[in-house]
Amino acid sequence: MTKTVFRFATLLPLSLLILTGCATRQQPIYGWGNYQQQVYEYFKADTKSNEEQIAALEESIQKNRSKGAPLPPGYHAHLGMLYANAGKPDMVVQEFETEKALFPESAPYMNFLLAKLKK
Repeated sequence: MTKTVFRFATLLPLSLLILTGCATRQQPIYGWGNYQQQVYEYFKADTKSNEEQIAALEESIQKNRSKGAPLPPGYHAHLGMLYANAGKPDMVVQEFETEKALFPESAPYMNFLLAKLKK
């Protein structure tokens, strides 16, 4: 009986190790690029100008499109906020509408921001 328990105790971890070693790494759903760094720099507020942040986000959009990777939720909303700070209301509307189209669950908040923009 002790040999059976010993074999089971040895084979179980070994088989688990073999099975997990064969697992493949899943690719991320969204192409995050440098988005998180850009949001961090936005909140630091003393590193880059709005125009530099807009340029970096637009460049990241092009890279993600070339890779076929969708942008994460909030990306277009953040870009719209940067356009608002830069005084480009037409681009704000375009980015907020894009965010609504890509992520319908954001529609109430995007509509709220669009209503505030029109005042």
